Amino acid sequence: MKKLDLMMAILAVVAPVLSGCEGGGGTSPGTGAGAKPKIGVAIYKFDDTFMSYVRRNIEESAKGKADLNVVDSQNQQPTQNDQIDQFLVQGFKALAINPVDRTAVSVIIDKAKAKNVPVVFFNREPAAADMAKWDKVYYVGAKAEQSGTLQGEIVVDHWKANPGADRNKDGKLQYVMLTGEPGHQDALLRTEYSIKAITGAGIQVEKLAEDTAMWDRVKGQEKMVAFLAAHGDKIEAVLANNDDMALGAIEALKAAGYFTGDKLMPVVSVDATPPALDALEKGTLLGTVLNDAPNQGKATLDLVFALATGAEVKTATAPLTDGKYVWVPYQKVTKANYKSFK
Repeated sequence: MKKLDLMMAILAVVAPVLSGCEGGGGTSPGTGAGAKPKIGVAIYKFDDTFMSYVRRNIEESAKGKADLNVVDSQNQQPTQNDQIDQFLVQGFKALAINPVDRTAVSVIIDKAKAKNVPVVFFNREPAAADMAKWDKVYYVGAKAEQSGTLQGEIVVDHWKANPGADRNKDGKLQYVMLTGEPGHQDALLRTEYSIKAITGAGIQVEKLAEDTAMWDRVKGQEKMVAFLAAHGDKIEAVLANNDDMALGAIEALKAAGYFTGDKLMPVVSVDATPPALDALEKGTLLGTVLNDAPNQGKATLDLVFALATGAEVKTATAPLTDGKYVWVPYQKVTKANYKSFK
């Protein structure tokens, strides 16, 4: 009987500990007193210059608050889908997704909804119909049409201040355009609204060439070499949907003898990355538009952290619009003010 009493006493102590270790009775990832929530973050590709700054600011903003798993989708939507599946299987509390293909987010939303895991998309805006599919879907970004308008205004200011910008004296601005990937919201709207701003200021335009360089610096250089071969000195301005493509174009222009003496070329772009600010300082870039990576990163983390912890969904960066959107404003950057953005 004494042995039986001893066994019963041991079981009375051990049983509660064992029950706390079982899957059904234990805590899920990111729960429990003092636990940091587990948040999954997927970036369309790590080697995109602008997205590297957004990612850095998400990670900085999460320090001491959340346990992040940040993955590189390598510009492959199937890869990103598999990564999101893993986040959901592993019980992550919320997701922040920079989609590879903004038209393919419907499946992501359906999967997250089935697991009741909120999603914050950022930088690549899903279609309004997809955003409306669930009340736990949010977006952080900037209005691409604003960036295009500001780009165009930089060109207008240069054209009006420099009569020599009209090289052939025909009263028209002959330009070439480097665009981001086909179908991307930012590429479409920056292309459209930059030219609208120029023509809206009363300047006639003639498009000599337009081609996609897929946001890439090397491809931007290659496309600009082709533009110069086809049109040479007829080109009076270069517009690019982002800094990396513009910087590639500048390399091609340098090789063709531009930016020496009085042989200049106005090049405008979007993002205001540190390499672009360096080009502004050197005078090879006429202007760019700040796509605010720090505040986009901070706002993304604010929202996804609130959703993961059940807190009020808000951000210190900008207010929610329509209950789902955080719009971070663009800013014009030129030689006159670039130092304040360094």
